[in-house]
Amino acid sequence: MSASKNVESARREQDGVVYYDRGILTGRDGRRYQRYAIKTHFVNPGEDQAELVRRYVLPLYQEGDCLSFTAKVMGMCTNNVRTLEDTHPSFFAKLLAPFAGHNSTGIGMHQPYKMQLVIEICGLPRVLLAAAVSAVTRPFGIRGLFYKICGHGVAGIDGFYPDSSFEIYHTMGVINPEHPVELCDALYAATGVPTAVMDANDFDQNQLGKGTQFPLTDDQLQDALADNPSGQGDELTPFILIRPL
Repeated sequence: MSASKNVESARREQDGVVYYDRGILTGRDGRRYQRYAIKTHFVNPGEDQAELVRRYVLPLYQEGDCLSFTAKVMGMCTNNVRTLEDTHPSFFAKLLAPFAGHNSTGIGMHQPYKMQLVIEICGLPRVLLAAAVSAVTRPFGIRGLFYKICGHGVAGIDGFYPDSSFEIYHTMGVINPEHPVELCDALYAATGVPTAVMDANDFDQNQLGKGTQFPLTDDQLQDALADNPSGQGDELTPFILIRPL
């Protein structure tokens, strides 16, 4: 069966909400998790994250469920965005960008505009150190040190994709939201849904923060999302509803 047919066979709809059954995973402790990837409209900067949860998540929510909220969309909601017009790549941003990541992964700093944001967030000395260490260790198959040394969640900088099917991402970058624990607690107070903010891709499930009412441990949350049920394309599924079984 083709990938497109697999996706369509997993498509569900309830109370006007479209979602995809991502199947059941068993964690390392034996606990099992059903996951539903919930489809939304394209979320623009400044939209109300609580209203999004009410509109798309609450129709499917059951007591005991919890929610993974993708960092990109939370960054959009909290206006943690930059545009090409207000980002001006420096000499070092242009120099270092080709060495900081690979275009095929979709998460690298190969764009000078992204690299400029890293420099502004981390400071040039740290970025130069990270680039030097990365250049020395990469021939030995050691990867990812650039992001570890820079820290500050810079691997979560997204956007500035000239070939994205969403035109807004051609000229806009999104930065991981600040104070994710407080954001999750505010969402729980507004909606009653325990929430974690995740920066996920096909290589890693980076937990930015989870609410104080979140029922899963860090390891259990990683297990529940181990196969990146949000996907990496244009699915518009920023919400993963996790249902422990």
